[in-house]
Amino acid sequence: MKQPCVYILASEKNGTLYVGVTSNLVKRIWQHKNHVVSGFSEKHEVKRLVYFEQLDDMVNAITREKVLKKWNRAWKIRLIEKTNLNWNDLYDDIV
Repeated sequence: MKQPCVYILASEKNGTLYVGVTSNLVKRIWQHKNHVVSGFSEKHEVKRLVYFEQLDDMVNAITREKVLKKWNRAWKIRLIEKTNLNWNDLYDDIV
């Protein structure tokens, strides 16, 4: 899926959250799941795709990512649960 996206990963339901941005969601989530790049998501086992938004261009995706990163945890949880109440891993849905 090559399109600018902002996404949220979780370690588990109500677990640690990670907000990111990418132009290739399938590839980027695969990288998180397989620990290709070391960092926060690897350290905290944050690899369950629980939310994503597709945007028109990368500038809008980066802007949206910055907004979501400033949100408090409760707002992020509400955003996730609007479309993914059980915090299912959405990766198989996008592959």
